[in-house]
Amino acid sequence: MENNKYTDLLARYDAAIEGIRSAEKDSGRDGAGVELVVAAKYADCAELDALCEHRGLKVIGENRTDTLIEHYEGMKNKVEIHFIGHLQRNKVKSIIDKVSLIHSLESIGLAEELERQAAKRGIEIRVLAEVNIGREESKSGVLPENLRAFCEELGNYPHVKLCGFMTMAPICASEAEYYGYFKETYDLSVDIWKNTLHFDGEPIFSMGMSASYRPAIAAGATIVRLGSQVFGRTTADVLMMKNKTEDK
Repeated sequence: MENNKYTDLLARYDAAIEGIRSAEKDSGRDGAGVELVVAAKYADCAELDALCEHRGLKVIGENRTDTLIEHYEGMKNKVEIHFIGHLQRNKVKSIIDKVSLIHSLESIGLAEELERQAAKRGIEIRVLAEVNIGREESKSGVLPENLRAFCEELGNYPHVKLCGFMTMAPICASEAEYYGYFKETYDLSVDIWKNTLHFDGEPIFSMGMSASYRPAIAAGATIVRLGSQVFGRTTADVLMMKNKTEDK
């Protein structure tokens, strides 16, 4: 029997899954199996446990290394962890053996550190190339015009496996505007994947968050990253909760 304490959480999770499936159908991708990666910066371990127990949650996405380590230790390998935020090079060694996919590879310097730490451990680290599709100075990521050369250079790092692409669109006024950014990312990346890298199979596309997942799915996303929609909190709410805890 479901714990009444988490009734609202479970209902929001169900609504998120239903929204993803509806977006697939509406965009002619019915049955595409777009994966939900739950952005866990909004959650505590008890909430994640409830989603594991009652909804079979398999994957969470972490934006911060300290929260990642907290959830990794608290969840005792119940979920697969993706790193979806900006990753500092000096933090690589603390998380590289705890994640199954890094969504935010945005520089050769970071690739070099991932290679160094992965080689030390004798592992292969799976990554997505982050594309700064809006060319925003405030955001990290590879500029679209540099993406082809960047992906080619990643071939020099045998322990770093490129599995696809990630982008964060600028804040947009309409779904059509979001779609334009996501479709540009998709078209450019598929061309690089097939015609420059000559890779077999299909790349992962991590595109779309709570406000933009529907146009992202229409443009070809295979992963969407939802946090506030599932947990009913914004980043401001989380910061307020953290401040109250620290004040005690």
